[in-house]
Amino acid sequence: MTNTPLLKVDHAGIRFGGLKAVSDVNMELKEGELVGLIGPNGAGKTTFFNLLTGVYVPTEGSIQLDGKKLNGFAPYKITKMGISRTFQNIRLFSDLSVLDNVKIAYHSLAKHSILSSILRLPPHFSGEKEMEEKAIEFLKIFKLEGVMDEQAKNLPYGQQRRLEIARALAANPRLLLLDEPAAGMNPQETEELMNLIALIREKFKLTILLIEHDMNLVMGVCERIYVLDHGQLIADGTPEQIRNNPKVIEAYLGEEVS
Repeated sequence: MTNTPLLKVDHAGIRFGGLKAVSDVNMELKEGELVGLIGPNGAGKTTFFNLLTGVYVPTEGSIQLDGKKLNGFAPYKITKMGISRTFQNIRLFSDLSVLDNVKIAYHSLAKHSILSSILRLPPHFSGEKEMEEKAIEFLKIFKLEGVMDEQAKNLPYGQQRRLEIARALAANPRLLLLDEPAAGMNPQETEELMNLIALIREKFKLTILLIEHDMNLVMGVCERIYVLDHGQLIADGTPEQIRNNPKVIEAYLGEEVS
């Protein structure tokens, strides 16, 4: 890791009419870090992810990836610049196969032209073959190669979550945003997810920002944690510091943070 932040958020925020959904957020992530973002329901965590990925444009402040300002870029351009994400509610192409769901992510990075695909020229076929081989390798990492021809909608919930992460990784990000990846998982699936997050971070040398309500997962894998409440950051620090922070305990109104 270098001292230069990969992600730098400087006084960023967004208002909808007179409502400040996120306000004056400052955040830095260094390359290779695994950082958590926690807070009560409605704190603005997913809205903040939408700011990072171009779904919303900040009405105040700036967001930079590796020194490049992201404000105003469309989501697909931000994906190409190196930020990929999963969603709180799973968003797969449910009627497509598991393999095709991952291949779709590779198409954003395809080297062959649209014209070669329309005319079915050799670069199209060689490009498609390369993408399929890479997609299968990803499915092996996530232990999904055995169901690659199944429709995504037919997978058990835990496998759908893994498939969504695999698809996000296939876009070749430098920064991976995980929005409540353990939502709806049982304790065994959550433990497996913890191990998987640690594995992909190490294998792909990724920087990861993780939104999660499962405090065992957050405290178990994250090096640092930011806490958002009513659209504002109220604390940041190590898991131990966050666990014992009175502001965090108060913001959760009795919710368990240990």
